[in-house]
Amino acid sequence: MSQVISVTGMILSATPVGEYDKRIVMLTKEHGKIAAFAKGARRPQSHLAGVTAPCCFGQFQLFEGRSSYTIQSAEISQYFPEFRTDFEAACYGFYFLEFAAWYTREENDETEMLKLLYQTLRALAKRTIPLRLVRRIFELKAVTINGEGPQVLNCVSCGAEGGSGLFSVSRGGLVCPNCAGKAPDAIPLHPSVLYALQFIAVTPVEKLYTFTLKEEVLAELDQVTERYLERYVGRHFHSLEILEEMEAHT
Repeated sequence: MSQVISVTGMILSATPVGEYDKRIVMLTKEHGKIAAFAKGARRPQSHLAGVTAPCCFGQFQLFEGRSSYTIQSAEISQYFPEFRTDFEAACYGFYFLEFAAWYTREENDETEMLKLLYQTLRALAKRTIPLRLVRRIFELKAVTINGEGPQVLNCVSCGAEGGSGLFSVSRGGLVCPNCAGKAPDAIPLHPSVLYALQFIAVTPVEKLYTFTLKEEVLAELDQVTERYLERYVGRHFHSLEILEEMEAHT
């Protein structure tokens, strides 16, 4: 039976449909990732024109039809207006939205991913830590939430606890000295990189963006994260091309 439901969520993307409508993809607390139509949202005077743009976060009233949702109204609590004037932060933001759109699923509990996305965009807007670090924190926490993060608290082979600084991408995390022979690609990590990886893995989303790293440490974290994502995510993101091209010229 058709009904109107209320969801809390963030708009991940908005695509033109027909002459005046939009197809919206959003990440919600109640139903995971969903698609919905916003009829007339591209008309200048539409009440949906300003509430169906990417990054909008709030409460959405949806008409639940037989095979699709239709947005009836919305109360937006955060628009992230900083991205309108901060092109660099906006590029990072669109990458995070695309990552979340690909990495989340319908009717799945995506509460933690939604919280991560919201807190990450807040960190971008505030610019209290380097945007490169925001990116690496988001990526590592996202794969951790999804159960695909690196093992950074114990040896992946024998389970030994400790702070061994040997990291193997092929094995999926830390290896102790006794097991290093099983991981020929293992490399030693700077102690601050190891600490950062462990902090990201265990810290609640709300407290993630509270540290910074020296440039040489961040550079090593870049390399480790890049290699890990290439192996275990292996997804080409269009928004990442734009972001990396921009970074290459800064």
